[in-house]
Amino acid sequence: MSARPEPLTPELLLQAYARGYFPMADSADDPGYFWVYPTRRGILPLDGFHVPQKLARKVRSGVFTVRIDSDFAGVMAACAEPTPHPHRNSTWINATIRDAYTELHKLGFAHSVECFDASGTMVGGLYGVKLGAAFFGESMFSRATDASKVALVHLVGRLVAGGFTLLDTQFVTDHLKQFGAVEVKRDAYLELLFDALPRQADFYGLAPDAPPALVLQSISQTS
Repeated sequence: MSARPEPLTPELLLQAYARGYFPMADSADDPGYFWVYPTRRGILPLDGFHVPQKLARKVRSGVFTVRIDSDFAGVMAACAEPTPHPHRNSTWINATIRDAYTELHKLGFAHSVECFDASGTMVGGLYGVKLGAAFFGESMFSRATDASKVALVHLVGRLVAGGFTLLDTQFVTDHLKQFGAVEVKRDAYLELLFDALPRQADFYGLAPDAPPALVLQSISQTS
C-alpha cells in the first residue's frame, strides 16, 4: 500500500504543486497516497498547441455542449472509473484524492471542463489545478468520440485568453503528442513553474459559455 505521510489537505496540495510535486495512489481502493516528482515532466506549450483540422471542425460544429465547472465531482468520478483507457491511468484516483481536489475546487483552485451530448449526458471532460499562471492538468475521460479532445481544446483556448503561461500534463502520451506535448527535464520545468506562479491569470478570461469560434480564435492568435 502507498504511504500516507499526513492528511491530504488543500493547503498541502497547493504547497506541493508550487514545488513541482503531485500526489497519486496505488489504486482506487488504497486510502493512502504518495508524492510524484518526475525527473522529466510533460508540458503542452500554449504557444504551440496544434488543433488538427478535423478536430477543429468538430469543435466548431457544436456537437458537444461545453460547460465550465458545472460538475467537477462528476468529472473526477468519471476519471476515477476502473475501466481501462489507452490514454490515462484510471486507477490512481482514490477517495482521499477525490475529497482533497473537491475541496480545492470549492476554494477556486481546481476547475473542470465538461462535454455534454444532445441528450444532456456528460460524455467527456477533464479537470486540473490552477495556481498563478500555471494550470496542472490532472486527468480526462471520454465516453464519446473526441469528447475529451474537444474539452482539451476549450481548456487551452481558455488558458490562452486568461494569460496562463504553463500547462503541465505531468506525463507525455501519444494522445497528447498530437497536440504538441513535449517532455522537459525537471530543472527546465521548475524554471517554467517558478516563472508562472507569481503571475496573474484568469481561468474565466473567456465566459463559461464562450462560443467554439471564440475558443479557436484564442488559440490561433498564439500560432
